[in-house]
Amino acid sequence: MIKLEHIFKTYCNDEMKVKALDDVSLSVEPGEFIAIMGPSGSGKSTLMHILGLLDRPDSGDFVLLGRNVSLLSDDELAKIRNQLAGFVFQQFHLLRRMNAVDNVHLPSIYKGESKGADIDAMQRLTSVGLEHRANHRPSELSGGQQQRVAIARALMNDPAILFADEPTGNLDSKSGNDIMAVLKTLNEQGKTIIMVTHEPDIAAYANRVITMRDGKIVSDLKRSDAPRRIENHKTIDEVLATKRSSLNKGEVIGYFRQATNTILSNRVRSVLSMLGILVGVAAVIAMLALGAGAKESIAERLKTLGSNLLNVQGGSSRMHGVAGGVGTVTRFTPQDVEAIESLSPLVKRVTGLVSGSAQAVYLNENWNTSIEGVGYDYGEIRATMPEVGRWFTREEFAQRAKVALIGTTILEKLYGNADPIGTTLKINRINFTVIGVLPEKGSMGPRDQDDTIYVPVTTAMYRLFGKDYLDSIYVEVASASSVDLAQERIEEIIKKRHRLYQDDEDSFHIRNMSEIQEMLSGTMKTMSTLLGIIAAISLLVGGIGIMNIMLVSVTERTREIGLRKAIGARKIDIMAQFLIESIVMTVSGGAIGVLIGGIVAMGLALFAGWAVKVTLFSIALSTIFSAAVGLFFGMWPAKKASELDPVEALRYE
Repeated sequence: MIKLEHIFKTYCNDEMKVKALDDVSLSVEPGEFIAIMGPSGSGKSTLMHILGLLDRPDSGDFVLLGRNVSLLSDDELAKIRNQLAGFVFQQFHLLRRMNAVDNVHLPSIYKGESKGADIDAMQRLTSVGLEHRANHRPSELSGGQQQRVAIARALMNDPAILFADEPTGNLDSKSGNDIMAVLKTLNEQGKTIIMVTHEPDIAAYANRVITMRDGKIVSDLKRSDAPRRIENHKTIDEVLATKRSSLNKGEVIGYFRQATNTILSNRVRSVLSMLGILVGVAAVIAMLALGAGAKESIAERLKTLGSNLLNVQGGSSRMHGVAGGVGTVTRFTPQDVEAIESLSPLVKRVTGLVSGSAQAVYLNENWNTSIEGVGYDYGEIRATMPEVGRWFTREEFAQRAKVALIGTTILEKLYGNADPIGTTLKINRINFTVIGVLPEKGSMGPRDQDDTIYVPVTTAMYRLFGKDYLDSIYVEVASASSVDLAQERIEEIIKKRHRLYQDDEDSFHIRNMSEIQEMLSGTMKTMSTLLGIIAAISLLVGGIGIMNIMLVSVTERTREIGLRKAIGARKIDIMAQFLIESIVMTVSGGAIGVLIGGIVAMGLALFAGWAVKVTLFSIALSTIFSAAVGLFFGMWPAKKASELDPVEALRYE
């Protein structure tokens, strides 16, 4: 079964070199029960570690089941350990976060065969008489019971060889005899057992006793009573030919279960570790909600500017080379509106506007406000159609009707909770009938856009202000791509109708409202980006905290990593385990952060009156970013864990 030829192993430290094995040659037959004895430092543990593929010799040949395994890769050795070797340690090496059946089940995860593994694990526990303690954790078991669980775990994948390192060293004499009885029974059933011990009465259970001193075999005594039956097992080539994916579903589920147990078993530390991610994600949610709310609020206000909109306003007039007097401006007329309308289909809608201020009186309430005389299409152009009541009719414009639409501020100041529709409102002592309430627009700079009254432009010109001209003209262009062309055509019309020079740029101005929209949108985008960067920094700090705690976890769980490697875990298995733990921690913190961020956003809306909006995008972004942080900052600790030497890890204190 095993053949060692001229095996050497030397350990080096800062002061000296120690020969642990010095030209050791040994053969092991199937079904043997071998006890390796010797004083401390004799090399017996090193020999067993090499036999169990936990360590590599410096030189020599190691043939296992007909195959030289000295030059196999670490992952190939892990596969052989998983399927052909079982380990029972003096320190038991049970994972304290798992119950007995989960500890026994562990080797099957690395074999890649999780189906039916729980049933097999219970059968192994039953075979060592511990089925009634299956759901108990190691801290709830006696030393002898823990060692029985370790034996059941070693038998989980039906190994060809069972390695036992001081299996009774931490047990009382009765428990020790019980464990040896179990091992003896297993040997009689055909298991090959190699045991390290320093107790002669324990070695007496073996059929063969090898004594070592100073790294050499000094005696090798065989007894006459041979085992009753020898089991048949896979060859090394058959084991290595077994196909196994990088990570199977059973492994991933197992890692998630273990990650959850790890987090729950260290609640305080886990919560403190997740705190950075939690705060970062909460900041992302709250800030993006604030940004999205502000963006939506501004978008609503931008609607009132209109789309593809040009605003024609008068400036100082210059006619025939002579500048007009102070305060004189280019005056627009209704005929200018008609001329611009002739540019259809380039131009979609045109409306004139006059404005001024007046005293509004209702019953015993009065308020000084702004009055705007608007054209028929103004409501559509500026997205200000009334929410309550109706817009002006064409007949009312023709008749210079005394009808009015009031803003929400006027409604609050003059009417309170009363219904204004159909009431008589005095504007500069002229009776007007209120026919509607304008939609709320909010403030733009120092100006309250809701503190205004709309009346037909003809009524404002001839009944209220005595004007025969328009203060400005709004033009809605048919498409965004035609705005520049429409602006050029309107300039030509105005200059021609008012006999202005072609190079005259001061007589009137045409403002492109789309540019204002773009400016506000750009500002909002910059603000949202800034808020996102601040939140990302919080997540970065949280990620560093996660990496720190994962490095601590690797150090604390060094012996656990050694155990996992001993029972067949590959490098990718160890990396996956720690990466999944890191991701579970960050995603859990992120989920709590999403909840807290949503609560903070609602608080800002409720108490500060800010516009906020929690979007699915912000939740998805935060969750994905949390997982990415866990993956990125968990990579180094996971890699460090995967590169630990199994023997050194098992010896770690």
